[in-house]
Amino acid sequence: MKRYCLTIDLVDDPELIEEYEKHHKEVWPEVEKSFHDSGILNMEIYRTENRLFMILDVGDDFSFDKKEEMDSNNPIVREWEELMWKYQQALPGSLPSEKWRLMKKIYSIDTSF
Repeated sequence: MKRYCLTIDLVDDPELIEEYEKHHKEVWPEVEKSFHDSGILNMEIYRTENRLFMILDVGDDFSFDKKEEMDSNNPIVREWEELMWKYQQALPGSLPSEKWRLMKKIYSIDTSF
């Protein structure tokens, strides 16, 4: 299993942020199925102010390219992504096509010894 962490900002508007969170209380079943079908085993999203942080635990066969290809062929997922873009904004320094940005792991400790 692999873990990826990603980040993106929300538009800094309390009403839009509330709407965004409301959508995530009722994620469309087709979107959740697409997560599973792409090899995502677990996904969590956290928020502070207008910054989001996503943790993805994925199977060994997962790839972002495969997920992107699957999404581009799924009209429901494309509709969801278009809706979410109403609330999201790219981080400074992002490429024009970049939404969620992959974060670099800089520290880890295992205290289970």
